[in-house]
Amino acid sequence: MSSERGGQSTDAPISSSADAVVTAFAAIPALLARDAALTARGRWLDVDCLLGPSTQPFHVTIRAGQIVDTARAPVLMRSWRFAYRATPAALAAYWQPLPPAGWHDLLALTKRGEATLEGEIHPFMTHLQYFKDLLALPRRNGFGGVS
Repeated sequence: MSSERGGQSTDAPISSSADAVVTAFAAIPALLARDAALTARGRWLDVDCLLGPSTQPFHVTIRAGQIVDTARAPVLMRSWRFAYRATPAALAAYWQPLPPAGWHDLLALTKRGEATLEGEIHPFMTHLQYFKDLLALPRRNGFGGVS
């Protein structure tokens, strides 16, 4: 099936259960704690945001590049500055060792309609490489079948 934009397929290149994606996303804080270089890259970042699979996003509190709190949404009366949510299939594709074109980048996923970026996006765009690497941690740590 082709979309109206450039003939790209809208079907995710792999299938993965939503529960496996949520579990992999929940492991990101522990993976970040072991990555000193990524933590150092985010040392100027302090933000409360909503990240993760669109089926089960997480409220994430980042202070000085470290994730200090996560809570599964929805949390009553909890605010966030921006939200980046993607379908579980899109995250599973993004986490592959070599993601196909169009599934390889957070902003490409938004262009495909597989992810949404909303709210006050200044902290996200200012620290874009940090968020790309943060959300790619499951890829580097074996989600896509490699270890």
